[in-house]
Amino acid sequence: MSPKNLQDVLDQAGNTVELLRNSQLGTYIYPVVPSEFTNFRREVKAWSETAVLFDQSHHMVNLFISGPDALKLISDTGINSVAKFEVNTAKQFVPVSPEGGVIGDGILFREAEEEFTFVGRAPVANWLTFQANRGYNVELRLDPRSPSRPYGKEVTRDLWRFQIQGPRAWDVIEKVNGGTVEQVKFFRMGYMNIAGEQVRTLRHGMAGAPGLEIWGPYKSYDKIRDAILEAGREFGLEPAGARAYSCNTLESGWIPSPLPAIYTSNGMREYREWLGADSYEATNALAGSFVSNDISDYYLNPWELGYGSFVKFDHDFIGRDALEAIDQESQRRKVTLAWNPEDVAKLLASPVDPKGPGYQFFDLPNANYGSSNYDAIVDADGNNIGLSLFTGYSANERAALSLATINPDVPLGAEVKVIWGEPDGGSRKTTVQQHEQLAVRAIVSPAPYSVMARDSYQAGWRTSVKA
Repeated sequence: MSPKNLQDVLDQAGNTVELLRNSQLGTYIYPVVPSEFTNFRREVKAWSETAVLFDQSHHMVNLFISGPDALKLISDTGINSVAKFEVNTAKQFVPVSPEGGVIGDGILFREAEEEFTFVGRAPVANWLTFQANRGYNVELRLDPRSPSRPYGKEVTRDLWRFQIQGPRAWDVIEKVNGGTVEQVKFFRMGYMNIAGEQVRTLRHGMAGAPGLEIWGPYKSYDKIRDAILEAGREFGLEPAGARAYSCNTLESGWIPSPLPAIYTSNGMREYREWLGADSYEATNALAGSFVSNDISDYYLNPWELGYGSFVKFDHDFIGRDALEAIDQESQRRKVTLAWNPEDVAKLLASPVDPKGPGYQFFDLPNANYGSSNYDAIVDADGNNIGLSLFTGYSANERAALSLATINPDVPLGAEVKVIWGEPDGGSRKTTVQQHEQLAVRAIVSPAPYSVMARDSYQAGWRTSVKA
């Protein structure tokens, strides 16, 4: 009998970990946007040396929320305070399960008194939609991400969404605007003009230097994009393809895809029965060397992901009691791991070494081979001391890096080992071939890793959106 919802899928599988570890979802694809316009190294360097145009129009969900209870829905489901959530500002919104595990995150824009837009991955949009149907006076409209494999079908969205980032970003912004653009505070919204169109803006710093996220009706996509590229030519602006885009998080320190903490609690059963059998949560591919029989061992709380400063107990929200019971000082913390160049060279040489061991393929620049990646971090005695969650290569830093959460007593500068590859030759995921594991040396480093991001992006984040 075919499963009708996520709960049916889990019941039929019997073992949730094995279900997700052997997902047949395939490679994660950033849809529609070309993989490269020039080459990913040049495009990555542009956001540290000149300027870059990120195209975020297709890979994220838009959930439009409006109505008298819109703010209450957000307050009831998010760890963030809404006490000072003003119109024309945005927050990194984080909901948790009743047990305190993070469901996901994304950017929440307050565009009018009763109008909000959530932009991010599907788990948060799904959770908000489910909760909204439980007695809130709100209207929702979902604009799902574009299909990963459209196979020639025309793809369109409600909105296009771009970012202009890098040390010359403001030169590009003011040239395309035809005059001065106010540098509003971080995560504050405004307006600018492009090619005769007024567009919305969000002060952002995804690549470290001051920049803007901009958006507008999708019908003007080509006109707006062409105008930005033309204006940016003299400043060295580069359009970033999908391969370069995935590198940005390694430098800025955002962990994109923790496993949604929704698979186990009896209190979440109704939600699992609401989620489809083909939902993100049902098909998600779990990858990496960390393997537990208990799926809840993959759940992460806000402190482990670097969201501890967002937790505010000035309001009631789902999961509040669980978070209040957590000893914050004993939680793992977010770091960057700088991988040893010699060990990375072994991984990269493995496919062309007929006599050496075959390791799990380390792709450049994005080495992840699942949707949610969990590699074990061990100390010199082989004890598990953390989880490496997103891995790749930064052309700016000339380094292989991973974003991780690690025990609080492990200092910056310590050498640890990341176990690369899955046990027992690997799972049945389509992204995995038979392989051996390799213990890769790595240095515990700050997150964000990029000096530019630490000095400007993170400073702005602390002062503007920590609530």
